[in-house]
Amino acid sequence: MKSRIIIIVVLLVVVIGAGGFFYFSSGSSTDVMYRFEKVTRGDVQVVVTATGTVSADTTVEVGTQVSGTIQKLYVDFNSKVKKGQIIALIDPTFLQSAVQDAEASLEKAKAQTDDSKRTYLREKDLLAKGLAAQADYDAAITTYESNTAAQKSAQSQLDRARINLKYATITAPIDGVVISRAVDVGQTVAASFSTPTLFTIANDLTKMQVQAAVDEADIGRVQDGEDVLFTVDAYPDQTFHGTVTQIRLLPVTVQNVITYTVVIDVPNPDLKLMPGMTATTTILVTKKENVLKIPTIAFRFQPLPDQIEVRKDSTGAPEDSAKAAERRSQYAQMQGGGAAGQGSKPTRLWVVGKSKKLTPIYIRPGIADGTFTEILHGKVEEGQEIVVGVMSQRPTAAATPFSQPGGGRRF
Repeated sequence: MKSRIIIIVVLLVVVIGAGGFFYFSSGSSTDVMYRFEKVTRGDVQVVVTATGTVSADTTVEVGTQVSGTIQKLYVDFNSKVKKGQIIALIDPTFLQSAVQDAEASLEKAKAQTDDSKRTYLREKDLLAKGLAAQADYDAAITTYESNTAAQKSAQSQLDRARINLKYATITAPIDGVVISRAVDVGQTVAASFSTPTLFTIANDLTKMQVQAAVDEADIGRVQDGEDVLFTVDAYPDQTFHGTVTQIRLLPVTVQNVITYTVVIDVPNPDLKLMPGMTATTTILVTKKENVLKIPTIAFRFQPLPDQIEVRKDSTGAPEDSAKAAERRSQYAQMQGGGAAGQGSKPTRLWVVGKSKKLTPIYIRPGIADGTFTEILHGKVEEGQEIVVGVMSQRPTAAATPFSQPGGGRRF
């Protein structure tokens, strides 16, 4: 019994000792596993995304200026029409009666004018011979002038009645396609307060436009002539191309969110795009081709003080390279280093030095697309590995998933 207890105690001591050895031997290591990304060469483009609605380049709503009952319809949905073509007819019965009434009123006014003119001329002759009073002459000329004015008014009413009769025949104002018909035969339309819409005609469906709502934070980067790529739900695998042609100044506010309408002209030769489709647009603001670039996350990495390589200054005393980097960065800004016209400030990236510690590289960044940032200037080369983060601060002796190919490395 005692021998068994002794054996168990010895085994426990051995296990605890072995575990402590491995724990403290690995825990005493100062190795750190870093995550790397390589400097690559490729394209970097800055884009603005927005949603919009596809519409015809020119759309006209056809209405009526007179009231009445629709007597005939000569077109339907998707009908192609020419400018001046008759597309509908409003019952002209009452309008024709109005014309006849106006014609009768004009004839009556002419007769009254002719009669008053004869009276005026007669009073004029009598006055010249001293056989009529001045008052009679004045009354005659006044009646003649009034009847002349009444005749002009009657003529105007006749012209108006004839125009209204002409308006009963609805014609197409432009060449195009009927995309909407809002009336049927026998329906009564009233034009007393506002012009009712009978048809909507799109001028040319081979030329479309997208009206995209761009957020106020991005509108400053959008300019006329910029290229646009967009997709619609009807053809998710196809990308359409367009060009920015107008940036409207009128702000649109929806739930305290301000957007501006950007008009994008789009060719539509195969007529795949239809009015009303929702377009997801990508406006190409800036593009750089075949440039050095680095993932943007590299600029967010900041190592701990004990991970930075310590150098010697001119006196032989240790100098923190991070502080030296700050001074070099400030010096570069004062000297106006970097590309002319670029407003970017010098910044630093981190690489592993000869002492397995981190040392900075000073670069001037260019444009960024959210994932990659262009490197304008700096002592970096394509394929060079840049530290972008720490994957493990306390490594173990056993392999971990991070030690597989594509992960980090310990230093």
